[in-house]
Amino acid sequence: MPALNKLSDNEKRYWLLFAIAALSFLPTLFFYYVGEEGIFPMVSQEMWERGAWLKQYMYGMDMQHNPLFNWLIMPFSALFGWEHVLIVIRVLTVCSTLTTALVLAWVAGRLFQDKTFGAFAALGYLTMADVLLYHGWLSYVDPNYAMFIFSAIATLWVGVREQRTPMLALSGVLLSCAFLSKALTAYIFYGGVLFVLLFDAQQRRFLLHWRTLPILLLTYAGPFIWYAIIPGGSAQGKRMFDELTYKFVKPTLFEYAGKLTGFPIEVLVWLSPLTLLAIYLWLRKRNRKEVSATHQLLFISACWMFLLNFLPYWVSPRGGMRYLMPIYPLLALVAARIIWQSGEAALMLARKWIIAALVLKFAVALVVFPYYQSHYRGQNYDETAADILTLVQKQPLYTTNSSAAGLSVTAYLNKRRVPAPVLQLPPANWSSGFVVALSVDETPGQVYKKYRLGGDDLYLLCRGEACNTRP
Repeated sequence: MPALNKLSDNEKRYWLLFAIAALSFLPTLFFYYVGEEGIFPMVSQEMWERGAWLKQYMYGMDMQHNPLFNWLIMPFSALFGWEHVLIVIRVLTVCSTLTTALVLAWVAGRLFQDKTFGAFAALGYLTMADVLLYHGWLSYVDPNYAMFIFSAIATLWVGVREQRTPMLALSGVLLSCAFLSKALTAYIFYGGVLFVLLFDAQQRRFLLHWRTLPILLLTYAGPFIWYAIIPGGSAQGKRMFDELTYKFVKPTLFEYAGKLTGFPIEVLVWLSPLTLLAIYLWLRKRNRKEVSATHQLLFISACWMFLLNFLPYWVSPRGGMRYLMPIYPLLALVAARIIWQSGEAALMLARKWIIAALVLKFAVALVVFPYYQSHYRGQNYDETAADILTLVQKQPLYTTNSSAAGLSVTAYLNKRRVPAPVLQLPPANWSSGFVVALSVDETPGQVYKKYRLGGDDLYLLCRGEACNTRP
């Protein structure tokens, strides 16, 4: 953040609230596993044990996904100890979230030539409900992916506006990092922004110039280069493409109608409070028109960038909220601009809503969520892992459970077994040992113990002499 002595009073106020929002993420670093958070700790540890840097592995299987997020996780986890891998990933996730907000502050301040507005837009993004309460700290790859994509979009936009070829090249590098973090959809987000920028004649001439067009072509060649480098690249490329097209698999008519009507509402609610305030001000026609034609064009461009990239996830039968994280900042920019143009009363109201969101966040982070984890699901994952190790003793232990609860329990088993290798699938001819299973039919064996974890069941199965083991 900028030096405080150089800021206006309003800018200081926004950065102070930004700092409080950033501090609200501290308690989340120490929560128990949530959802499918077990994936990246286990995958990263297994990659480290194998010495594999180009392929993701879990339970001994090639995940056929890209590994850049794991590249960030592995060295820090090895340095601080693999038993702390969850905290390491959450720190990386929060850093990605904060970086995205700071990039938004930079691009909004630069394009609209107002650093105070940039600070307000960044604050609006960081206090979006989904970012503040959930996906901004959850140890999934999505915040890291969003950081790289939005950084690519921001540098592309500034580079085109200012006709700076090095900025365009940096944008291509950042987009490649986004692809290496997760998926091919990075190029779709980027393409939507390019499409909007091409509508301006001056920007189009720059983008199609002989000096800049090769940079764009090389940027879009990234996946082909990567798949040519890694072992089994063609198979991985097909898997990732199939994953992309799966989102358009035909659903039932009732399911699809519900998605079309409910998804925009879900997005607006989870990206509140400023989005809802902006809609209210827009409908009441409280916002004044931009005094600058350039600023009006920038605002309209941001609207189209968001809408074009939102559309595929809206019409897709299986589009989800977290897949939109790369364009959350664009919506934050649009909402912030509407409020900014609505006058001081609207800005004061926005600050009150933001403060209310921060109070809610601290209540959730310090009271509500810890209670949920200690009484329903979270702490019982670790307790189950401890109990399993007590029962198993020195017998072989395997896992086949890939449910959210099973991933969490397995992650805690790995943590408690450090420096032993991560758990694997049982070999085809295993004769004695234990398996953490999702159901009794999943792996042939005798039920040794059943665990109830929230709304999920988890089974410890045994086979052979291991079934006679008693603690």
